[in-house]
Amino acid sequence: HTGAIPTFHLAAGHPMKPIRSGMTHNLILNYGLYRKMEIYRPHYATDDEMSRFHSDDYLNFLRLITPENMFEYSRQLHRFNVGEDCPVFDGLYELCQLAAGGSIAGAMKLNHGQADIAINWAGGLHHAKKSEAAGFCYVNDIVLGILELLKVHERVVYIDCDIHHGDGVEEAFYTTDRVMTVSFHKFGEYFPGTGDLRDIGAQEG
Repeated sequence: HTGAIPTFHLAAGHPMKPIRSGMTHNLILNYGLYRKMEIYRPHYATDDEMSRFHSDDYLNFLRLITPENMFEYSRQLHRFNVGEDCPVFDGLYELCQLAAGGSIAGAMKLNHGQADIAINWAGGLHHAKKSEAAGFCYVNDIVLGILELLKVHERVVYIDCDIHHGDGVEEAFYTTDRVMTVSFHKFGEYFPGTGDLRDIGAQEG
């Protein structure tokens, strides 16, 4: 259950609308689907949990930045790719914590045999990198969820069905044979411009 996520608002006209997760939750309630599942409120992912993938300086920046002080951080805004596609808004870090917390908690449920399927309606932020926001994604909840799964499972296959290439997840696991990323996306003159058929990993990956 995404809880407070529908209350966040990125920017006027921005295509990423957290309210969609609230609409999804309401549909589940109104169709009675909640009787067929267990609904959990996600915890706020801690700094330690998110730093399993993201760099400390990037997380510190996300925690500190606000619409009021962003002009004091112009150099960091450029460095961490925050500003246009990934705007600064009130509650930015809290939203990151909830999105990440939902996927981490879902992975923990799977690891402990408490669920066969786990869904985080506010997740899927597959463009975020270790120290960089991209494509409306600030933290990569998928990478964090996979890292949780790897504590128990020898290998994980990640399947991404999206018009955009799942570049952040692919990059995170490009040199390991414990995670296979499979992305179905539009390729060519299209964001993020990666995901060529010849990109098949490196070293052990």
